[in-house]
Amino acid sequence: MLLDMRPLQGPSAARGVGAYARGLLKGMIWAGFDSRLTLLLDVAFDAPALPVGDYKLAGCRRRSHGQVAAYEDAVALNRDIQRIGPDLYHAIDFHLPGRSPCPLVVTLHDLIPWAWKGPGMRGERFRYGLFRRLLPRADVVIAVSSSTADDAARLRVAARQRLRIVPEAADPVFSPRDGAATRVKERWGLHDPYLLFVGALDARKDPSALLAAWRTARGLEPGLGLVIAGEPGRQAPVSMAGAVQLGRVDDEALADLYSSAACLVFSSRYEGFGLPCVEAMACGCPVAGFRNSSVPEVVGDAALLVQDGNGDALGRAAVEMMRERERWRHAGLRRARKFSWTRAARETISAYESVLG
Repeated sequence: MLLDMRPLQGPSAARGVGAYARGLLKGMIWAGFDSRLTLLLDVAFDAPALPVGDYKLAGCRRRSHGQVAAYEDAVALNRDIQRIGPDLYHAIDFHLPGRSPCPLVVTLHDLIPWAWKGPGMRGERFRYGLFRRLLPRADVVIAVSSSTADDAARLRVAARQRLRIVPEAADPVFSPRDGAATRVKERWGLHDPYLLFVGALDARKDPSALLAAWRTARGLEPGLGLVIAGEPGRQAPVSMAGAVQLGRVDDEALADLYSSAACLVFSSRYEGFGLPCVEAMACGCPVAGFRNSSVPEVVGDAALLVQDGNGDALGRAAVEMMRERERWRHAGLRRARKFSWTRAARETISAYESVLG
């Protein structure tokens, strides 16, 4: 099996796709499947940090890594796959061959440029247009949520019989951490209770609703701060009105932030999966969010979800949860245990077997 791990060599390494790549590979190793894997990497970049395993490595080289990269890949991947000779190629993001010489499995994280009608999507539709055109050629499409599978069927990029739903999971580092509040205070000087947001501040994450939620929450709990972790992104507002913006943090620091936060305030308007919700619940952090896309199926009854886009209601929900933190902490921990990279790896292997017979 040829597993494309190039997302770990670029900006995607710090995003959800990178977390998926690392988690799936670890799950494959734990499942004892690593000896059957060959990992595809781009020799133009340094090799990423990879867990120890019995897999092989194969290299490729691309001239383009920008907007036209997908078009070069559509041609060059055919030759790479023929040269390496795997019995199956698994694309975990937008790297698709024009015509694969072996069975093709694709992980579909979302179809947001076409499924969500918010601002800023015209450029994204152009950027990922080739991916959408090539996706129907996949033998199996692994959707990370039922919501994403529904989008794929509705938008006619994958037939129902070719779809497999395999949810993501939180890395084991995301668990309740003793001493987290002390470390957060020492590293960033965060003394007061705070709400937490994790992710880019693009239009889909609705920064204005996030600020409205914080204003409402501060009105009920004076002194409550707002901490934002993650690269702001190209669409981020110029100012976030007094919120503490930490930028990108590593997983251990993020687990500390989750563990000591009063509540994760998830103002996203559309998610393919919503990994921060699972990470937060795994750390015992309450989750308040909008009721849309995949979020309800991911959090179940372990979070408070409010009307999509209503920042005031989101702020009230966050305060309600922080006032009953232990109740929501236990509910979240129970829910997070339903997601496992070992289980995801086994279901992915089952998808491979369904193609190979």
